[in-house]
Amino acid sequence: MMNQKKTLLYSFRSSLPVMAGYVVLGIGFGILLESKGYGILWAFAMSLFIYAGSMQYVAIDLLAVGANLITVAIMTLMVNIRHIFYGITMLLKYKDTGKEKPYLIFALTDETFSLVCSPDLPEGVDRKKYYFFVSLFNQIYWITGSLIGNILGNVIPFSTKGIDFSMTALFLVILFGQWESTKEHKPALTGILISVICLLIFGADSFLIPSMIGITIALFGLKRFMKEEEL
Repeated sequence: MMNQKKTLLYSFRSSLPVMAGYVVLGIGFGILLESKGYGILWAFAMSLFIYAGSMQYVAIDLLAVGANLITVAIMTLMVNIRHIFYGITMLLKYKDTGKEKPYLIFALTDETFSLVCSPDLPEGVDRKKYYFFVSLFNQIYWITGSLIGNILGNVIPFSTKGIDFSMTALFLVILFGQWESTKEHKPALTGILISVICLLIFGADSFLIPSMIGITIALFGLKRFMKEEEL
């Protein structure tokens, strides 16, 4: 029988690595936002309703220069295009999640994706509730960090140089954590190889979309190949 308390505790423990990153990254976002003259209500609203990590960092400059809606829409699409592929991957996992599905779709960040893709859950842990709790905890961490950062930025002078690299740093930490937690490294190596090839072919400004398409196709093929090996 599924145990909601056990699910809640397991979800919280699973989300702790993300908490360590999201609170710090949220603080960085809050500091940057405050440095452009946007207060705590902006930090709260953006982290509650946008909740897009790297796009929130980009949005700070868009707000500061008064970018029009078309520019914002195009930039958002380019920065978050990878979520299309995340969504395809999660179609089967989220298909029976009921009324919680809209929030799960909204809250699917890079780090949440890595947690909900965990192949095995302990006995007694409700899979659907695990998806929800992990997603909720992660957003709470991000909001908390954003508010703390905005408050600190208002009372303590900070140099914001280098803060915008923090999302990349967190992604690398999550990647290494996933690498150490599994013996099967073919998917990760496939993604790295395809990304490097696309970077060399298309350049730093244009490699993201081709690499995501290539990775998706390759992983579907790899998954099928690995299943055939098991038979």
